[in-house]
Amino acid sequence: MEQSLRAPMAAPSLTGPIPAGVTSAPHPRPRSAPDLGQLILKVGPMAHGGHCVARHEGRPVFVRHAIPGETVLAELTAADPSDQFWRADTVKVIRASEFRRLNQWKLADSLRSYPAGRQPVGGAEYGHIVLDYQRRLKAQVFRDTMVRLGRQTLEDVEVLVHGMHADEPAGLHWRTRTTFAVSPGGRLSIPVHSGQEAIPVSNIPLAVQELNELRLWEIDFSGAASVNVTTPGHGLEALIIITPVPEISDSPETLKSYADVWRRQLSSFPKRVSAMVAVRRSTQRIQKTKPQTSASATVKNLQLRGRSWVREDVSSERYGSKAFRVTGDGYWPVHRDAPATLVEAVLQAADVQDGQVIADLYSGAGLFSAFLADAAGQNGAVLSVEADSSASRDARFNLQDISQAIVLEGKADEVLSSWLDAPATGFAQGGLHGRRVDTVVMHPPRSGAGRAVLSRVHELGPGKIVYVSSETAAFAQDTRWLNERGWSLDAVQVYDLAPDTHRMTSVGLFTRPGASSV
Repeated sequence: MEQSLRAPMAAPSLTGPIPAGVTSAPHPRPRSAPDLGQLILKVGPMAHGGHCVARHEGRPVFVRHAIPGETVLAELTAADPSDQFWRADTVKVIRASEFRRLNQWKLADSLRSYPAGRQPVGGAEYGHIVLDYQRRLKAQVFRDTMVRLGRQTLEDVEVLVHGMHADEPAGLHWRTRTTFAVSPGGRLSIPVHSGQEAIPVSNIPLAVQELNELRLWEIDFSGAASVNVTTPGHGLEALIIITPVPEISDSPETLKSYADVWRRQLSSFPKRVSAMVAVRRSTQRIQKTKPQTSASATVKNLQLRGRSWVREDVSSERYGSKAFRVTGDGYWPVHRDAPATLVEAVLQAADVQDGQVIADLYSGAGLFSAFLADAAGQNGAVLSVEADSSASRDARFNLQDISQAIVLEGKADEVLSSWLDAPATGFAQGGLHGRRVDTVVMHPPRSGAGRAVLSRVHELGPGKIVYVSSETAAFAQDTRWLNERGWSLDAVQVYDLAPDTHRMTSVGLFTRPGASSV
């Protein structure tokens, strides 16, 4: 279930001759796509972001839905003469890779989308590649990105991309959280990669079966801007979150009318299915009206049925099973097996000893904090830091029976500054209780931790940093910053937690010479 890459891969073997020209008529162009022309391209290596690199008259062309070594006919999607590079989608394969397969999601397949007069939806840009080879390509992309942006010397280092044992051979049915756009006709839709339009759907092959069994595409969601559906890995419940368009959110009477319609349509669903309306007032619209008090400008979410949260169950080999409350569309790893996988990876990298102090930055609902607290024991402490107020409330609920876990609501850089400014102050008051932080665990957003946070972590002086990343480019840039200040990337594990997409998740362990976490 893991694929390795030690050196640059040879080009895959190809099937079929290269024709002198394209004899078939050009494919119909999607209605929303500009007429930029088509090119025959010899496809080069896979790049970060799900594109392969080709060249036309020396200019780089980033081609989606291709495989290294292929020759393809590509529809240009961005090709201004002044641009340094162009973008294109594969619309016909002239010479195919042996690793090509039929994309199991028809709407995401460019070879079938363009003949139908539309662009492919986003979210399955690796779906045309056999799963094992996807992971080999991800290993290559991870290594190349770490060398190029992170200034690492990984040419002779084996990079492994670990797959999940329960994944299907086609890489389907793993996603527990899906966000839909809503078409003008009220149907659930998925945006095309360019974001210019959204295509109505009648199934999501990457989602767990429980989502497809709800058949939400039969519901009229007119008035909604988006619909988020959470279907936890245990398969026993679901939460539907409807976000209205601003015009409806800003009018309480109109909002109530639409909410009543949505409630009636969902009334026949099983009791295990909850639903709510996430009301987000438009700040710009509020400012255009007369001044309002904070109370009148705040609209609470409307519960249509059931509850506003789901339960997630996570097991650890050493510490058993724990249940977590996750409210609304709060962050939680999307792959059904990701939470347990990442917990084990973090525990292994951190190697927490009894009595240690662990800082868990960007802690969300407390997933890592709960297990780290078990490892630290009653004499240790886990400082669970999260800026989002809803996630912080969930963390307090999830960690309420663990006395050595302290939840701190605030931005990571501000909490770190508080620790540095007042280390003798008690934990709950924003200090370190006179203790030293032994290990910092962080799982920042895809933009990375950034210099403000990293500089304060560096000044804090822990013995270890365990960095969980879902964005390789950001991880590489932060790795370079840490390297320049004496930190060494001692180990890294890479996981394929998003099959059929270019996404991967890494867990890196950083240490400094002379630093001790004991």
